[in-house]
Amino acid sequence: MSAGFTEDDMRRALGLDLPATPVQPEVEFDVEPAPEKIAPVVKKAAAPAKAPSPAPKKRSGPILRVTMRVTKVFDGDETLFVHDSKDLSRFNAEQEAKKALAKAGFKYFELQSIVSVD
Repeated sequence: MSAGFTEDDMRRALGLDLPATPVQPEVEFDVEPAPEKIAPVVKKAAAPAKAPSPAPKKRSGPILRVTMRVTKVFDGDETLFVHDSKDLSRFNAEQEAKKALAKAGFKYFELQSIVSVD
């Protein structure tokens, strides 16, 4: 595979060894009536126009939707909690949902269903 090029030769060929020249902002000086006060004014470079974002993409694969009934206190008001997981394993999807429950502050849960959503 060796063509006799060293790493330095390859870097030079790709233009990677050239030191980058620092970009200096333009500086203008405002001269007020008093010649002792000279304040530098820095002009900001215009930001490049941002292209409009493309339409949102469809999901790349199936999603497992985990549905649970959750409460913060034992025998409290139940809330329906839905978590979507990109993982194909039902076990891993349930574990992700449990972690999300813990972050949301729920302590007690009852698994209702795990279904595949396309």
